[in-house]
Amino acid sequence: MNELAITLDGWVDVAAESEIVTDYLSWIDTRLESAGIVAQKGNDQGQGLISPRTFVYALIVSYAATVVSIFLFRMRRRSRLKRELREAKAKLKYLQDKLQLLQMDGDGGSGNKKEVRIFIDGAFDLMHYGHMNAFRLARSLGTHLIVGVNSDESITACKSAPLMNDEERLAMVKGCKFVDEVIPECPYVMSKEYLDDVMEKYKIDYVVHGDDPCIVDGKDVYAAAKEMGKYRSIPRTEGVSTTDIVGRMLIMSKEHHVLEAFNMPSDEHKSGDDDDDKGENTKSDEQEEEGQFFSLGTQSKFLTTSRMLKLFSSGESAPAPGMKVIYIDGSWDMFHPGHVSLLKLAKERGDFLVVGVHGDTVVNRVLGINLPLMNLHERVLSVLGCRFVDDVLIDAPYEITQEMISSLKIDEVLESPDTGYGSSSSQGSDRFGKIPKDIVHNIEQPYKFSLSNILERIQRNQDHFQARFQRKMMAERQFYEKKHSSKSQ
Repeated sequence: MNELAITLDGWVDVAAESEIVTDYLSWIDTRLESAGIVAQKGNDQGQGLISPRTFVYALIVSYAATVVSIFLFRMRRRSRLKRELREAKAKLKYLQDKLQLLQMDGDGGSGNKKEVRIFIDGAFDLMHYGHMNAFRLARSLGTHLIVGVNSDESITACKSAPLMNDEERLAMVKGCKFVDEVIPECPYVMSKEYLDDVMEKYKIDYVVHGDDPCIVDGKDVYAAAKEMGKYRSIPRTEGVSTTDIVGRMLIMSKEHHVLEAFNMPSDEHKSGDDDDDKGENTKSDEQEEEGQFFSLGTQSKFLTTSRMLKLFSSGESAPAPGMKVIYIDGSWDMFHPGHVSLLKLAKERGDFLVVGVHGDTVVNRVLGINLPLMNLHERVLSVLGCRFVDDVLIDAPYEITQEMISSLKIDEVLESPDTGYGSSSSQGSDRFGKIPKDIVHNIEQPYKFSLSNILERIQRNQDHFQARFQRKMMAERQFYEKKHSSKSQ
């Protein structure tokens, strides 16, 4: 190390005494003196603001810094290219799997594609548009989607009792337009024997699940399918989960739905019990003008794109001439089995069903400060995923007019106390005052279920669901942090 230091010092001394360095420093001193800067005397070279040795060392440091900068730039570029390559490979594998499935010929290449039957299973508790999107993605890998719904008993044995029972969860899955067939009482953990039996009985080609791990008692739930080479994964819908929705219900209060922009204590904008505020707008005109309040719609982490709306709307077309068009509107908050049964009944009254989904402001004004639980985009996707719906009117007007009837070619308007607004009232009847009374008909949903049923179940077991929510939220956060950190590397 000493020899290296002596050698370097010797090289610096030689470079400092070279004619090129001395001439260049002399030129610098001249320029500095002409600018009014007086050269200091008495340095190690006897004159000049910059000594030759200092100048040479500065050149070495500058060169080293340049080399390091180039090295770091190349490392970052290499890391970025590696990340892009991993993402491209993952996308290529997904497309290759899809191409393989969609181009399978049943007769040796005559052009008639063989039916490819896809199987996906789950609890689908408190089913939402994220589950519907999973069904859509799974079905895109084949031609026929079979959904296994885990039984209450098997779910309870593996983790904890579901919020919705077998009948309710089955009704929701059957009501999704992306599902072709449903298998009830599917075990939460499938054994190889069970999977073999299901695949043979239902002629299943591939088993599909999200890209999040599914481990129970240290065992991969889909190990048997993977061993058979019959497993395919799909990306999980980010921004929504049953855990997230339960969390919203657990903290259902004014603070959850209306927050002041300046982080004032929650007590400062409370005004009585929730029930007393129902149907009233508690925001003052001054506060509303200043924009101090935010509605529940800002709580969702789901990013709704036009592409997602288009994918959920696939297969929809305008009503053909002569079709009887039915219209029904509502909040459709936390889409549930009661909604499905009501929309099925509505569809049976005509040929083409248009469903209006009211905006967050309208729902909040009518139902009170605690609602809606889900924002407009989330509620629209939920309704779009229902097999009985032909078209959706987004941010539908609360008051129905004759112009709207003519524009949408509506033959019959349905009013129901089950669309999210409770029993009919003078407030409700006013909505239909500008259209002919003979086209307005009242119906009630066959399956008596409402959002309040879900809320009551959660409130009865507040502590249990709170602990469960915190545990699952932590697991979901760790999963997404790991997923996105690997992408950024």
